[in-house]
Amino acid sequence: MFQYILRRILIAIPVLLGVTIFNFFIINLAPGNPVDMYVNPDTTQADIDAKKEALGLNDPIIVQYWHWLQNLLKGDFGFSYTTYEPVANLIADRVGPTLLLMGVSLIIAYLIAIPIGIISATKQYSWVDYLSTTVSFLGISIPHFFMGLGGIYIFAIIFKFLPTGGMTTLGSDGGFGDTFMHLILPAFVLATGIAGSMVRYVRTSMLEVLGQDYLRTARAKGLKEFIVTNKHALKNALIPIITVVGMDIPLLIGGAVVTEQIFQWPGLGQLTIQSISSRDYPTLMAVNMMAAFAVLFSNLITDILYSVVDPRIKYN
Repeated sequence: MFQYILRRILIAIPVLLGVTIFNFFIINLAPGNPVDMYVNPDTTQADIDAKKEALGLNDPIIVQYWHWLQNLLKGDFGFSYTTYEPVANLIADRVGPTLLLMGVSLIIAYLIAIPIGIISATKQYSWVDYLSTTVSFLGISIPHFFMGLGGIYIFAIIFKFLPTGGMTTLGSDGGFGDTFMHLILPAFVLATGIAGSMVRYVRTSMLEVLGQDYLRTARAKGLKEFIVTNKHALKNALIPIITVVGMDIPLLIGGAVVTEQIFQWPGLGQLTIQSISSRDYPTLMAVNMMAAFAVLFSNLITDILYSVVDPRIKYN
């Protein structure tokens, strides 16, 4: 197992290098440049040229990439073009709220999806099965921005039960209760799409396992259906489900960008939108690298969990 993990880490190094190339050149080859954001009627061409020189934008793009990569290997993400703060500080301030939102969303999604998927499989072609399948398709199909705006309108404006956005109430000291109330809407909106797809995967995986001979034998021995389904069947059905769990991380990262912007949640998703709007290239590239690292790490954890769930799987 140790050799496998070490090999996967070594493989991830050239992958991350490829991500840095793609990340840097795609962003820096976009139309316009960060200096355009500073232009006003009083700005002269000399001021623009001086600003470009100060930011290193006059260097060839290969040279810019090499300097950025050297700093990246040292753990230096550079400075923000808009706030002039170290990008590492900006990310450190935002990563906590994003991890909180993503973690709670995953927990909500799985607490909803796994039981519904099991019930849907055990009651195949019943009204419960049709209802859960329909609801899961709706969860996948409805965009996050539409569901978020609908949730704000219903629960924040009409019923005035939940806040419209933010992480804490303005002027308050925050606290667990205040943060929890602000977390409910964005977490449920982000969890909806994950839960919708997970229901289908759990249902399909359980249906494949429920027809196996060893479960018929377990029933014939007099085991209760609850034990047969939730102990023997579910454990074997988890193997393909784990793959889906690893795939949910990129979906969460992408969904967080939209959800955090709608609810003004102060996380990395909102920082990404702000960086795009202000052409803050160092911050945007740093966020992209964090997302790439999270995807690679989640894939590694997924492979390790395979051997935990199924002892038959061995990594040589």
